[in-house]
Amino acid sequence: QVQVVESGGGSVQAGGFLRLSCTASGLTFGGHAMGWFRQAPGKQREGVACVNWRGSATDYADSVKGRFTISRDNPKGTMYLQMNSLKPEDTAMYYCAAYANAQCIGSPPNNYWGRGTQVTVPS
Repeated sequence: QVQVVESGGGSVQAGGFLRLSCTASGLTFGGHAMGWFRQAPGKQREGVACVNWRGSATDYADSVKGRFTISRDNPKGTMYLQMNSLKPEDTAMYYCAAYANAQCIGSPPNNYWGRGTQVTVPS
């Protein structure tokens, strides 16, 4: 059974930073691309960032480019999202998910998602 767990959310003032972490068990962590997604109240879920199986390729939503950095440590089975220069519009529930394969292609399977961690940036 795959288990994905996010941590590191919280409330931070605009301009501040947070680092989210994600662990995934029940699968071969290093064999899967990993992604961060977010959903704000009343809005659809959107992709934030993705990293391929070995961390050599990343992709970001335009809204976070230059501010967020995704990375992974395969021996530790952990993925990170460093979020700098946070803005009120970054407020959302952030979800981690594992892709079905080694590249950021398609959407992660339904059972490869975490429950989310809340990030709040007051305006």
